[in-house]
Amino acid sequence: MTELDVQTLQRRLAAFAAERDWEQYHTPKNLAAALSVEASELVEIFQWLTPEQSARVMEKPETAHRVADEVADVLAYLLQFCEVLGIDALAALAEKIDRNEARFPVRERPDPHDRHSSE
Repeated sequence: MTELDVQTLQRRLAAFAAERDWEQYHTPKNLAAALSVEASELVEIFQWLTPEQSARVMEKPETAHRVADEVADVLAYLLQFCEVLGIDALAALAEKIDRNEARFPVRERPDPHDRHSSE
């Protein structure tokens, strides 16, 4: 199996669409809508599960397969969306994490074993 990376997958998705003359439909609006639909299909799998059932969803082959397929669909549309708009998905994520780390700094928690921590 070959090494997987975002750019290779984006090229494969672009070639797949081009070979079928689907590029005309891959506008930012259409890709954003398709991404939303696929994310909703992922949510649908979990819709009526309890928290405990949802934590075990990958234990059953039939649901594990469905979850993996929907994750793949979400990622495919996200990568195609990024390709069309020229967004480096990994750089965008890294920058967002940087902003969130600055926005939400870690607060020290009192040590429950330290008798003096509440003083």
